[in-house]
Amino acid sequence: MNLMVSVHEMAEKNAAKAAYSFMGKDTSYEEFDQTVALFAGALKKLGVKKGDHVAFLLGNTPHFLISLYATMRLGATAVPINPIYSPDEIAYIVNDSDAKVVVALDMLLPLIEKAHRALPSVETFIICETDLLSPEKMEQLPKEVFEKVYLFSNELAKATADNVLAEVEQDDNAVILYTSGTTGKPKGAMLTHRNLYSNARDVGAYLQIGESDRVIATLPVFHVFALTVVVNAPLLQGATIILVPRFNPKEVFEIIKATKATVFAGVPTMFNFMNQLPEVDPADFSSVRLAVSGGSAMPVALLHEFEDKFNVRISEGYGLSEASPVTCFNPIDRERKAGSIGTSIINVENKVVNELGEEVSVNEVGELVVRGPNVMKGYYKMPEETTSAIRNGWLYTGDLARVDEEGYFYIVDRKKDMIIVGGYNVYPREVEEVLFAHPSVVEAAVVGLPDPNFGEEVNAYVVLKDPSVTVEELQAYCAEYLAKYKVPRHFQILEELPKNTTGKILRRSLKDQAMKK
Repeated sequence: MNLMVSVHEMAEKNAAKAAYSFMGKDTSYEEFDQTVALFAGALKKLGVKKGDHVAFLLGNTPHFLISLYATMRLGATAVPINPIYSPDEIAYIVNDSDAKVVVALDMLLPLIEKAHRALPSVETFIICETDLLSPEKMEQLPKEVFEKVYLFSNELAKATADNVLAEVEQDDNAVILYTSGTTGKPKGAMLTHRNLYSNARDVGAYLQIGESDRVIATLPVFHVFALTVVVNAPLLQGATIILVPRFNPKEVFEIIKATKATVFAGVPTMFNFMNQLPEVDPADFSSVRLAVSGGSAMPVALLHEFEDKFNVRISEGYGLSEASPVTCFNPIDRERKAGSIGTSIINVENKVVNELGEEVSVNEVGELVVRGPNVMKGYYKMPEETTSAIRNGWLYTGDLARVDEEGYFYIVDRKKDMIIVGGYNVYPREVEEVLFAHPSVVEAAVVGLPDPNFGEEVNAYVVLKDPSVTVEELQAYCAEYLAKYKVPRHFQILEELPKNTTGKILRRSLKDQAMKK
């Protein structure tokens, strides 16, 4: 089985059921499947064949869902790219992935006009219209660009549906997802049909997603967390996806109320913004039976405050691009442990090991490693990095963790983010948890910077509700709960912390800026 076959069968079984809703309009599984077949026909007519790579520069619109499933239907490989990346970042991924076709939003047409000479592998651009592009504007393009550019709607209208689903092997690439590249150039994780199907199936079963669920998709769908949890898993289970183009806390509450959404997935920053929103009626969130968090660790203080305010339990999980991505989730049918990423999901094994790859004792800190049908085939064109990441069938995550007696895992921190002060280990997350518990702290991030006496020192960056709070007060507060060497030596009060498109706070960016100074 694979995703395209399963969703095609869902269209035959539940033809009239809404597959997704966008801007108040429902699209049934039958309509979705027919549109996918038409766009697959359009791609084939433009020369896309099995094994080709198709890059997407798309956001949370139906274009993404249609393009993804049409690409897989042909046996081609999808390469989702963050559309707000810089031109250089986009060009790197498009070139590195050997993409033959780029499907992009119309607002990116100026970028395409400039970049078409810098993307040697690209034969075709397909532009998805929002409200910015018209045929007249297309005709104003330089001829050499125009010859390569096609309108999504035009090609769809002219296409003949391709009703033959390509025969693919389980280990054929379905998607190449590029990691964020915080430690160097982005690496393309090759995710196979087995990887994506198994993780969508197992996440859907673990979270008990069913046909009656309406799942909010405000996380960026080009990111692996959203791709599996709010796109593939719901479609596989026959649920309805409610596509939200961008995250706005007030609008999310309004959409949940209007659509009676039952599942909300977000990153901690989203939950934080929603929790901080004034004059919110908790009843607007009452239809949500399941809230899930991932992408980064959720501060325990925020988790409890959100749950108490909105009368919902948050199930925190863990994953990474290389594992399609989910490996752990807090179970919804038994105890949820605050601060934990939960237990291994169905068919996936997690364990904690030392530097020699040996499993460590209960509650001892080591590196989290993962094994299962969800683990990537490897990095595209990077055999050495693949060998380093996957050893004896286990994916080494680079995250420090521990596991308790009941099999619940706890992320301690990123291995590379650990701070060593005078020989003592300081985990940034531990300090951040203390800061988040302070009533005036909205956001916090902790990094290590060089110190001539102790090797490194702890530095904190905070966003405050109350600007009258002093650095001395924050240090005194930390000293109540932390050993002296863990208390931040320096604080910087900022208006906001740098984040990526999923809302994950970028410690690396803060550290790089500090090092430059």
